[in-house]
Amino acid sequence: MFSDLSVILSAIFSGDLWALKTAMQSFVIWPVSLVIILLLSFGLNYLYRKYTWTERNLERYIMVVSYLAIGAIIFVEVVRRFVFNVQVPWSTTLPPFLFLIMAWFGCSYNVKHRTHLAFSEFRAAMPRKGQFALLWLDALLWIGFAWVVIVTSTRVVINSALNFQIMLGTDSIMQWWFLTAIPLAFICIVSRTIDNLSLDIKNYKSGEKLLQQNAIGSGE
Repeated sequence: MFSDLSVILSAIFSGDLWALKTAMQSFVIWPVSLVIILLLSFGLNYLYRKYTWTERNLERYIMVVSYLAIGAIIFVEVVRRFVFNVQVPWSTTLPPFLFLIMAWFGCSYNVKHRTHLAFSEFRAAMPRKGQFALLWLDALLWIGFAWVVIVTSTRVVINSALNFQIMLGTDSIMQWWFLTAIPLAFICIVSRTIDNLSLDIKNYKSGEKLLQQNAIGSGE
């Protein structure tokens, strides 16, 4: 286990993708990645506290820019295709990657505002300790799901980079540039989850209301 750990750390710090690909197949990558994910998440929370603009707007601006880019590409290329009978080859391959970015950072935004499916009516009828236990369960599930996605998607990113996968319709734009958004978005999800959990613990100790009724789009 310690030899695998040394190989993983060596691959990470050396930036050798071939070594990192091999290291990612080791079982030790799971506990190592969990530590790295938590450190990055706490670091992101520190950034949120230091620069409040990022806390309010990071995911929202990424979503809006991605959405506007998708809409602009589709609108312009539809006009060009049916009016001028021309079309750039990447106009059908870039929007799906932009949608990928929008969707997963949008997930982080909804985790922040707790607008994911939570069966709030059922929880509201539970005693306070039961509500608190389910909030802990929410946090553990989000961190667990994110942990799995970050490790597996990082493997996909590394494979894409090693195979020099170019976005169809382009000459030099690499797919892994966009695929990297998946683990980054899930690190944001873990960061928002930890931030929410710390607020839940504070509210539980102070006697404040634990459950918040939010709707999609009701955030800042």
